[in-house]
Amino acid sequence: MSRFVEGQDRTQQTLFPASLDDYVDEDNPVRVVDVYVDDLDLAALGFGRLRPAATGRPAYHPATLLKIYLYGYLNRIQSSRRLEREANRNIEVMWLTGRLAPDFKTIADFRKDNGRAIQGACAQFIVLCRELGLFSQAVAAIDGAKFKAVNARKRNFTRGKLKRRIGQVEASIGRYLASLDAADLQEGEIAEAKAERLKEKIAAMREKLEQLRETEAEVLASPNQQISLTDPDARAMATSMRGSGVVGYNMQAAVDTEHHLIVAHDVTNTVTDRRQLSAMAKKAKAAMGAERIDVLADRGYFSGEEILACEAIGATPYVPKPYTSGAKAAGRFGKDDFVYMASRNAYRCPAGETLTYRFTAVENGQRLHAYWTTRCGECALKARCTTGDFRRVRRWEHEAVIDAMLRRLDQAPDCMNVRRATVEHPFGTLKAWMGHTHFLTKGLAKVKTEMSLNVLAYNLKRMIALMGVKPLIAAITA
Repeated sequence: MSRFVEGQDRTQQTLFPASLDDYVDEDNPVRVVDVYVDDLDLAALGFGRLRPAATGRPAYHPATLLKIYLYGYLNRIQSSRRLEREANRNIEVMWLTGRLAPDFKTIADFRKDNGRAIQGACAQFIVLCRELGLFSQAVAAIDGAKFKAVNARKRNFTRGKLKRRIGQVEASIGRYLASLDAADLQEGEIAEAKAERLKEKIAAMREKLEQLRETEAEVLASPNQQISLTDPDARAMATSMRGSGVVGYNMQAAVDTEHHLIVAHDVTNTVTDRRQLSAMAKKAKAAMGAERIDVLADRGYFSGEEILACEAIGATPYVPKPYTSGAKAAGRFGKDDFVYMASRNAYRCPAGETLTYRFTAVENGQRLHAYWTTRCGECALKARCTTGDFRRVRRWEHEAVIDAMLRRLDQAPDCMNVRRATVEHPFGTLKAWMGHTHFLTKGLAKVKTEMSLNVLAYNLKRMIALMGVKPLIAAITA
């Protein structure tokens, strides 16, 4: 072993043993966790068991358990059993807890019983960032991502899945019956054994078919015609990858474009993002403490009502409009080829004719104004415009809000690149931290708590990267 770096003798005793603090560097992130939790007002946040009982075995202080969880999520250790092991062998956890080692049940129960308080601790860190003046630009990018639940795809049932599965089972029964008929025509012990196996398979498949029909009745009776057996709140969700999907939750996040901190988040089991924009904009605006805020989102969030709601709360939206025109797809003029003339409350068509206002109707809860001209029959472009007698154009009563937003997008061509570079990275980071099955808990309430721990860990690590450990500790204790 000569000329190699040699370690110390394991049996060597020292006169003055090293303290735990000597093993934790001054720039170790665990020191930020310790200071941040100690600075929290746990009672105001709603943590339970802050006053110990007069009798019985002493309990662990909530601060100790919160520190264990924050350390675990910072280091991709989310399981309560793994956290129990780390508390018995990890020097950093020993330093953080003062050599306390709660069992996994105590650790898991703390997360289960203090969901709202843990979510409040996550929000409190954004309050600290706001007090440090980090949100001066007041611009947030909003997006959603699908995170897997504990529920496997085969234990999630929808009407479509059940219809396909029942058809497959019925087809299998038909094949087995045909094979049984062929076996009955044969003689001998082999043919009899084969016929017996086929009868067993047919009986099993018929039992399976009965179970599927019972499940189908449950699905049809459920509010959204979908059930999940392992996690009742999880839902089947399509992803951007063609032909794939996950059973899980839709995580919404608002990320500030300057420092890439997750200023607001939520977890829902709503499949689409269409109705999430104004709610997330409101949360982001409150978290950043701004009178007005700009929000960037992709086409999946486009909704006239949501854009109008954002304007009402002081959030200026930048959301591209999806082009789903059937006329465009058929090679004819779309609505965007018609120019609205506000001074005349009329449209100008591609041929230069004026489409005048005719009446107002209510469709799907929206007041729509109808415009058309009677001169379509003599127009040379009619074949490229409509297949009917004349072309009608409908306009929402608040369409001016949409027009103004589209003009803003034209004046800010790079905003969608900013959105993508801002909000996509945190989702990828969180999914990498959380592993293949992203959530470990079941139920929407518990999943929200688990996501809050992940978001708080992400923001802590982000601020450590931006400021460093010592300056961040100084800012927390100031």
